[in-house]
Amino acid sequence: MKTTRTLLAAALFAVSGLVPVMAAGTAADSVDVVDAYVRAVPPGQPTSGAFMLLKNGGEDDHALVQASSPAAQVVELHTHINEGGMMKMRQVGRIDVQAGGETPLQPGGYHVMLINLTGPLEPGAMIPITLTYEDGSSETVEAPVRKLQMQMQPMKGMQH
Repeated sequence: MKTTRTLLAAALFAVSGLVPVMAAGTAADSVDVVDAYVRAVPPGQPTSGAFMLLKNGGEDDHALVQASSPAAQVVELHTHINEGGMMKMRQVGRIDVQAGGETPLQPGGYHVMLINLTGPLEPGAMIPITLTYEDGSSETVEAPVRKLQMQMQPMKGMQH
């Protein structure tokens, strides 16, 4: 997969005249995608989310700027914000991954939003998601569909 990404990035850089940047490697080469998955949803549900951990092992900051998948007609980068005491989802233009750092894409935070699903998301199915970074490099990950279980949180002061 790294070879495909490198060739794609080389072609983009050659066209753009940014060949010297290649010496430092691409964002797709520096950022590892760990534990990617897509949330299973009931039949008829038009949206879902994809989650993962982005780990930047490089010396330069990078940013995820776009995602796409054949599993949805529209794919956007989103986050949750607290607006007037209400949690709301908002589209973002980029998700930064600092050099040597990690950025989690998780429920309640940054995530890849899949809108107008093109088919059912059955647990165990693999969904390809292409992630594109600020330098034009990209990588495609295969994310399994998982059924998320709600976990009970212990309540402070409550005794059984």
